Amino acid sequence: MAAYTALFAAAFLAATILPMQSEAILIGLILSGDYSTGALLAIASIGNTLGAVVNWSLGRGIEHFRDRRWFPAPPDKLAKAQVWYRRYGKWSLLLSWLPVGGDAITVLAGVLREPLPAFLLLVFIGKAARYVVLAAATHGLL
Repeated sequence: MAAYTALFAAAFLAATILPMQSEAILIGLILSGDYSTGALLAIASIGNTLGAVVNWSLGRGIEHFRDRRWFPAPPDKLAKAQVWYRRYGKWSLLLSWLPVGGDAITVLAGVLREPLPAFLLLVFIGKAARYVVLAAATHGLL
């Protein structure tokens, strides 16, 4: 049970703006042979998706502070990001697993008020697909 909890926590934190990795833990647990790969994939995918909800929530609330000096994005960069998200829309959430830019997509989805059900579905699909590919490669299937 502790291994599953550690994987969930790592996957959750890895999806937030904190620098964390869950892939190494997932691979280690798969290679140990002591755990169900299906259960590991489900736990990692759910944890990573729920971590992305933290980013979405931050995005929903942070725009109230856009005029503050400490706001993380200058107005021109925020406007550019909003144009990008409006162009590619919610489908860009399928790329939320990317190590560079994935977190920004989930925060931006919150800023632009992407409905939570669509957000959850698309983020889960993208993140689960990444873990499935990783597990398949670990098992030598790719």
